Amino acid sequence: MDQKKIDQIVEKYAGEEGVLIQLLLDVQKELNWVPKEAIQRISERLQVPLSQIYRVTSFYKSMSLTPIGRHLVQVCLGTACHVRGGPKILDKVEVALKIKAGETSKDMLFTLRRVNCLGCCALGPVVVVDGDYHGKVASAKVKEILEGYE
Repeated sequence: MDQKKIDQIVEKYAGEEGVLIQLLLDVQKELNWVPKEAIQRISERLQVPLSQIYRVTSFYKSMSLTPIGRHLVQVCLGTACHVRGGPKILDKVEVALKIKAGETSKDMLFTLRRVNCLGCCALGPVVVVDGDYHGKVASAKVKEILEGYE
């Protein structure tokens, strides 16, 4: 971990109150996860207890305490996506990436997550890769979608 990057992110919010969440999101964006060393440095610099930083980091799904792949793949299994074949889509993604939901590929290229709702029920089933929404996904399209991110 590059401590200078963490210090730069902290400096961006110098003197502001209530910045912890945004600061952690910036660290997540920069490093693709929030490492223990970053949490310790933020705690020192902001004078915020480690427990508070861990609580915030573990609460929000957009932050990760473990390394995630360069590409985040999310498969919706909310009610609308579920009844339209979401579980089948998740199975196809798991086979294509050779990982299960909640895992990261050994080459650190992909992390796969199942989510309960993405808020676009009319497009179900939905797969989101790095914020790009793919709606009405058919099983036959899964491999094609993922190949665009390799």
